[in-house]
Amino acid sequence: MMKKISSFFLFAFLVVFTLNLQAGTWEKNKHKEKHKVELTADGPYVCYQPDGKVKVVRVTTEGKIEIQEYDTLPDHSVSVVSHDGKLQFTVPIHPVERPAWKYETPDNILVMSDPHANLECVVSLLQGNGVIDDKLNWAFGHNQLMIIGDIFDREKDATQIFWLVYKLEAEAEKAGGKVHFLLGNHEPMELSNDLRYAKDKYKALADSLGIEYASLYGPETELGRWLGTRNTIQIIGDNLYVHAGLGKAFYDRNLTIPEVNEKMSEVLFLKNKKRKQVSPLHAFLYGNEGPIWYRGLVRTDEKYKPCTSDTLQMILQKYDVDHIIVGHTIFKDISTFYDGKVIGVNVNNKENRKKHRGRGILIEQGTYYIVGDKGKMRRLFE
Repeated sequence: MMKKISSFFLFAFLVVFTLNLQAGTWEKNKHKEKHKVELTADGPYVCYQPDGKVKVVRVTTEGKIEIQEYDTLPDHSVSVVSHDGKLQFTVPIHPVERPAWKYETPDNILVMSDPHANLECVVSLLQGNGVIDDKLNWAFGHNQLMIIGDIFDREKDATQIFWLVYKLEAEAEKAGGKVHFLLGNHEPMELSNDLRYAKDKYKALADSLGIEYASLYGPETELGRWLGTRNTIQIIGDNLYVHAGLGKAFYDRNLTIPEVNEKMSEVLFLKNKKRKQVSPLHAFLYGNEGPIWYRGLVRTDEKYKPCTSDTLQMILQKYDVDHIIVGHTIFKDISTFYDGKVIGVNVNNKENRKKHRGRGILIEQGTYYIVGDKGKMRRLFE
């Protein structure tokens, strides 16, 4: 097999053809044992070349790696197929830019987190709450959707979910609505090629191509460009959204939200060790007490450095919000803390869907509801 290299662009000699590979291999452990993996539909990975051409890598529904090169993308769009071939949609390529850090309250906003590459669960929740239609198109009008991080890892449709969110973002904008996706902790992990939670098929794809998997999401790829402009913290109305949480160490640094968003993006595509070497602030933001890792708003064990009620109140006052809404830490159902000032929306999407438990929240004209795959289940605050 081709020696692993760090840059996707170094295999440019692979011109337009389909690799006759229906299985890949990856080095399973330090002894470099080869583990055979069946590839399933994946991608597309849209990569911009130094010569101006566009290289598109995908795995077909037959499990074959297909690499195509274009002067420009046909119709300026890409076709996406779920890993099992059950869901398909077309995504027009659109300009990307950093979203604002603060928005007014919409009439309705659906909030979920940590989809972890489970496209079927994402689609069922969004369709069940009228966010998308049966063709996976935006149907939520001028309302908003918030996903609080962690599309990567654990299941088999990470790239497909990124493309769906990317597509819905443009469709919502045209309808007067908004789609928000914040960075979680698993986005920086994968972008630094930390694949400990990734399904084997992603490792096998990278090894079959002789590259690091992270290079398929590098800054010169379409999804990489998009991820490089995603925020870490946003405020919508009276709510602050962040993947993991904010505590005393964060408060003491007196950071503005735009500053946090910019600093996180500055080093997003670096290896984690190098991120932390850039500056003490970058080291803090990507550390255990930073916004994508800190659990002290929802855990009371001393090792998590739990946030006191007084500190939480100071954080709320500083950012002029009433609630902090987080994902990251998984709960059996949608959960509240500090008399409802903190809301945890991360659940086991597959299990909760099966058992008809809460999967997210809907904030409808100021009233908070727990929702499942068939819409509203009950009010969050009774």
